[in-house]
Amino acid sequence: MIDENHLFPAEPTQRQIARELYRHAKDLPLISPHGHVDPVLLADDQPFPDPARLFVVPDHYVTRMLASQGIPPARLGVPSIDGSAVETDGRAIWRLLAENWKLFRGTPSRLWTEKVLSDVFGLTEPLNAATADEIYDELSARLAEPGFRPRALFTRFNIEVLATTESPLDELHAHAKLAADGWGGPGGRVITTFRPDNLVDPDWPGWAERVARLGELTGLDVGTYPGFLNALRARRAAFIEAGATSSDHGHLTAATLVLSDADAAVLYRKALGGGASEADAEAFRAHMLVEFARMSLEDGLVMQLHPGSVRNHNEALYQRHGRDVGGDIPSATDYVHALKPLLDAYGTDPRLRIVLYTLDETVFTRELAPLAGGYPSLYLGAPWWFLDSPEGLRRFRETATETAGFYNTSGFVDDTRAFCSIPARHDVARRIDAGFLARLVAEHRLPLDEAAETIADLAYHLPKRVFRLENNS
Repeated sequence: MIDENHLFPAEPTQRQIARELYRHAKDLPLISPHGHVDPVLLADDQPFPDPARLFVVPDHYVTRMLASQGIPPARLGVPSIDGSAVETDGRAIWRLLAENWKLFRGTPSRLWTEKVLSDVFGLTEPLNAATADEIYDELSARLAEPGFRPRALFTRFNIEVLATTESPLDELHAHAKLAADGWGGPGGRVITTFRPDNLVDPDWPGWAERVARLGELTGLDVGTYPGFLNALRARRAAFIEAGATSSDHGHLTAATLVLSDADAAVLYRKALGGGASEADAEAFRAHMLVEFARMSLEDGLVMQLHPGSVRNHNEALYQRHGRDVGGDIPSATDYVHALKPLLDAYGTDPRLRIVLYTLDETVFTRELAPLAGGYPSLYLGAPWWFLDSPEGLRRFRETATETAGFYNTSGFVDDTRAFCSIPARHDVARRIDAGFLARLVAEHRLPLDEAAETIADLAYHLPKRVFRLENNS
C-alpha cells in the first residue's frame, strides 16, 4: 500500500538525494524518550485482544475524527465513566472504521495506520467497507501468533529506549516486573518518566486526596509545604531508580514564578483547605515549575514542558468518557515572558536541561527558536500531538532551523499510546528530515556528507544526548 518514495520530494534531484540520506537513518535504532505506552503491555506480554482494541479504541486521533462526523465514541468502544453502554464487538467497531475510512484522507492517522498494516502486519489490501472483514480476520490471525506479542514486536521494531509516562502516585509495579524479568528487549530498555501534573494543579478535581495519597506512599508529612516537596523528591528518586531520565510537565500555560518559601507555603495551605482561587492555582503551578527546575539541578532529570492544551474542552465528552479521549484543543501560548523568571534563575546553569514543546506554531520562529538559541539549558522538542504530521514536521524545520539550527533541537519524539505505530511515526520523521536536508544539499547550502551526519544525529544521537540516555542503563 505504501510506495517506497512516499514523503520524499517530488522534484527528481532532491528525491534522489533524499533517498541517499534516508539510507543513513533508516535502520538506526529507535529512541522513544517521550510516550504514553502502558508499561503493563510489555510487563505482561499478553496478546493484543483484537484489531479494534489495538487500532481504534485507545487512539483518540481516530475516535476524535469519527466523533467530528457524528459517530459517538461509545459506538467505537471507548469506555464510559457514567456507566452507559458502549460497543464491545471488535468486528463491529472495525467495520465502522472501514466504512468511514475516507474521513482520514490526507491525515497522519491514515498514513500511520496504513504503514502499520503494511510494514508490521504485511497486509496489501486497501482498507474499505468491502475489505473490512477480510483485513480484520487477517489481523486477528497475526495477533494470535507469538511473533506479534508486545515483547516480540519491541525487539522487531529495533527500539533501543522506550520511555513510558507515569504519575508520582504510580508504584511502578510494571517497571519492577520488567526489571525482575531482566527484560528490555535485546539491546533495548523500558524506562519511566515522572509526570507530576496531577499533584501540582489544585484546580484538578481530587487534588487534596492525591496529595494525601502521596504522603501515604512516601511515609512523609505532606501537611506542610516542605513535607510536600520532600515527598515529591522521594518519588523522583524512586522514578530515577526505575530508569527515569526526565520529567514531563503539561501545564495549560508556560508561566513560571519565583516565590519565597513562606509565600509558597501560604498558597499550599490555601489549596489544601479548598480556598485557592484560580489565580492562586496558576501561581502555585507556575512556582512549582521553578521548584522542579531546582530539583533537576540536584537529580539531573531533564524537564519536558508542553503547555498550550485546553483540556477537556468538550464537556459532554469529558462527562461521559473522562480525560484524554480527544476533547482537548490547542491554545495560543506565551513563552518569552512566561519562562523569564525560571530562566533568570537557572537558564544558564549547565546542570539544567529543558525541552520545550508547543501546540502554537506561531511561536516557533518568534519565540522558541530564539530562546533555544539564547539559553544553553533550552532545546526545542519535536512537533507533537496536533503537529506531528508530515506538514507539521516540515514547517518545524523550515521555521526553526535558521535561528536554532539543528543542534538546539531534541530529535523526534513519537508521543503515542499506539505501540504498533511507533516505527511508522519515526520513519515518517526520518523521511521528512531527509527531504528537508536534500533541499539544502541541492541548493548547495550543505555538503552531502554533513547532511548525512545530520540526519543520523536527528534520528538517533541527539535524542540520546539531550534526554541523557547515553550512560543510562
